[in-house]
Amino acid sequence: MNPAADFEALYGTAPDGLWAAPGRVNLIGEYTDFNDGFVLPLALPHTTVAAVSRRDDGVLRLHSADVDGGIVQLDADALEPLSGGGWAAYPAGVVWALREAGHPVAGADVHLTSTVPTGAGLSSSAALEVVTALALNDLFGLGLSRPELARIAQRAENAFVGVPCGVMDQMASACAEEGHALHLDTRDLSYRQVPFDLAGEGLRLLVVDTRVKHALGDGAYAERRAGCEAGARALGVRTLREVSAAHLPEALDRLSDETIRRYVRHVVSDNARVERTIALLDAGATRAVGTVLTEGHASLRDDLRVSCPELDLVVEAANAAGALGARMTGGGFGGSAVVLVETARSEEVSAAVAKAFAEAGHAAPGIFPAVPSAGARRL
Repeated sequence: MNPAADFEALYGTAPDGLWAAPGRVNLIGEYTDFNDGFVLPLALPHTTVAAVSRRDDGVLRLHSADVDGGIVQLDADALEPLSGGGWAAYPAGVVWALREAGHPVAGADVHLTSTVPTGAGLSSSAALEVVTALALNDLFGLGLSRPELARIAQRAENAFVGVPCGVMDQMASACAEEGHALHLDTRDLSYRQVPFDLAGEGLRLLVVDTRVKHALGDGAYAERRAGCEAGARALGVRTLREVSAAHLPEALDRLSDETIRRYVRHVVSDNARVERTIALLDAGATRAVGTVLTEGHASLRDDLRVSCPELDLVVEAANAAGALGARMTGGGFGGSAVVLVETARSEEVSAAVAKAFAEAGHAAPGIFPAVPSAGARRL
């Protein structure tokens, strides 16, 4: 893989530069980001790399090494939200969002290649958006900060692609640091880099990609978001972030709709789980985080109801084989789970999960360690 040479073969000249942005996995804090809550993601070593050259003639040319088809050529002045376009909508949406915000982006030639697994809930779309935003920020001298780039990328996905995601994925890709998890307050985008030296403590965080995506997930994210917003309205607060864990029982008593009660209980309790996890990490009690992960999975399974049999099987099999804890991560209905395990037992736990999948008749899962890695950068 040589993105610069591939760019030159496509477009006839060398690129102005190369940029990379990682996928992410979220340790704890799920469906909290669009409720102004707390999340704790980390960047993966898997990245999307963009070879990019600036253009000033309004032409936007996009190419992906990972998708069949040639160059997608668009008119930067004529970009319209939700006009289709598949994968190309993500980088095109970034150009649209930058221009909508008043930034003079007059076109580009872009060639993309990625090692972030797609469909695994590891934010391949955010990596695509953030790497495009960072490259254009540099090439057009826009001077935007990392949080500002993340907001542009989120707007591209919300308003151009049409996915009502929160800002966690884009912030993790833009702002994460090697060897750290990102403690992000999504209300004001303040964040803290939390040391997360798993190897130094004899631990591993495994990502288990179930390789399944259930169609139920298509509209379920938007439905959960709408339910959380309805819960906030019923409680007279702007977002569920304003409901503390201490006041949760009282809040639940005020809600008559059982579905909304479940959603509210998950969001408020998961915000508290992020804070518990931070306290454990700060105290050097990383092993105890495993229990919090498993609790979080139960909440996602029973209250939010976004798990699926394959994700539940990962958690059950891993914990039965001696993992410290596990939970689904990401939007659910398939995708990936995370498993906290002693390094010495990681192969044994991985084998147990693979065996459980084989016995259940599922395709073999993909299993790899999540190494806390660097955020977006120019190469």
